[in-house]
Amino acid sequence: MTPPTRFGSLDALRGFAMVWMTAFHLGFDLINAGLIQANFYTDPWWTWQRTAILSLFLGCAGAGQALALNQGKSDRHFWKRWSQIAACAALVSLGSVLMFPTSYIYFGVLHGMAVMLIGIRWGARLGKYLWLIGAACIAAQYAGSYALEMRWLSDSWNSKFLNWIGIISTKPITEDYVPLLPWFGVMCFGFAGMQWWLKKAQPDWV
Repeated sequence: MTPPTRFGSLDALRGFAMVWMTAFHLGFDLINAGLIQANFYTDPWWTWQRTAILSLFLGCAGAGQALALNQGKSDRHFWKRWSQIAACAALVSLGSVLMFPTSYIYFGVLHGMAVMLIGIRWGARLGKYLWLIGAACIAAQYAGSYALEMRWLSDSWNSKFLNWIGIISTKPITEDYVPLLPWFGVMCFGFAGMQWWLKKAQPDWV
């Protein structure tokens, strides 16, 4: 049985995440314009929404890669999509430098996604072990941050040269920050979850 080119439930989840993100950023714009008063960076109402939206996006990205590989999408197709994401990440950095020169975006969601997609493409062969890798990525972020606070690691991990990895004790001054740890773990969960679903729920597709 030939798998469909689109996966309705995944597309619906992506669409929901897009609508939620649009509403979320409308709130940011209203705060930035001084029309409403709120702390976008520390208020749990906003920070937890950001975490949930990012989790949806990266989980869906991982699931999408598993589906693409299951459908036999070529490396050429992957790199074409990847180049679009990388180009958009560069445009985000450029635009943010103009709008927020002291807190521009140098490793936001698109930058992180571009790096993570390469990692998940390479790690696809690991199959069910991606569950463990995902959990290790999340645990490593907490363990690394604790080690920094205890001064077991060099403070250089907080610098722009290394903080894209995610082992930090101080959140960098930037308008969007999506490091590899713990977020690559979420993408691994999305990939592994879709692989499991394809094998269990739709055996004729595998």
